[in-house]
This record gives sequence, C-alpha cells and structure tokens, in this order.
Amino acid sequence: MSLEFRKIHQFVTFSVVTPIQYALAKFLDQPDHYLQLSAFYQRKRDRFLKAIGPSRFKYFPAEGSFFQMLAYEAISSENDFDLAVRLTKEVGVASIPTSVFYHDRKNHKLLRFCFAKSDSELDAAGAILSKL
Repeated sequence: MSLEFRKIHQFVTFSVVTPIQYALAKFLDQPDHYLQLSAFYQRKRDRFLKAIGPSRFKYFPAEGSFFQMLAYEAISSENDFDLAVRLTKEVGVASIPTSVFYHDRKNHKLLRFCFAKSDSELDAAGAILSKL
C-alpha cells in the first residue's frame, strides 16, 4: 500500500490543476496584490501583539510568517497540547502546540497563533487571551 501512496504523492505535490495555474498567473499580473502582502501581514501581527499586550504571554514579534509564537510559562504549567485543546474548547481561541512538530513531542511551553484573521477576530482573541 505504501507504494500506491507514493505514486499519488508524486502527482499531488508536484503538479497543479490548470485552473489554479491560470488564477495564479492572473494574480501575478497585478503586482499590487503581492507587493503589499508583507505590510499587510505586519499590520495584522502588530494588531494581534497590541491586543495581547496586557496578557502574561511572552513573545518575539514574528518575521516572515503569519503565525506568532507565544510563551505561556507565566500562565500555565500544562503541556502545550493540553493547553491548546483547553483554550480551543473553553475560551474559543485556537492555537497549535509546537510539540507536534518534534519527533519526541518536546514541550517548549510555546503555542503558535495564526494572525491571518479579521481585525475583529484578532481583537477578540487578544481580549480573551489577556484575561488568562
């Protein structure tokens, strides 16, 4: 069965369906679309960081990503996976535990938050996270 999945993987990861190629070509014809992305995401990041300003999370501003890592040692002694699940279920703010990216599931007391959201979602999440 593994051989069959490898065959599928080859075509799924190295080819793009024709309509998406046309859409991307049209998108790239208008440089304003992509030349503004860096500033757009920096504004989103800065808004999220301002919103969590009153919180006890620690961070270094993300660069080149639309995910912000937040250290939570001052908030909880839980492992990152359990805290991420609890925040999602109990307070309605989703995050990604960084331990899932390590083969040994090492817990660095970091959660990964996506700031590619609407301004109102960023403000609401910041208000909720600041109450922890």
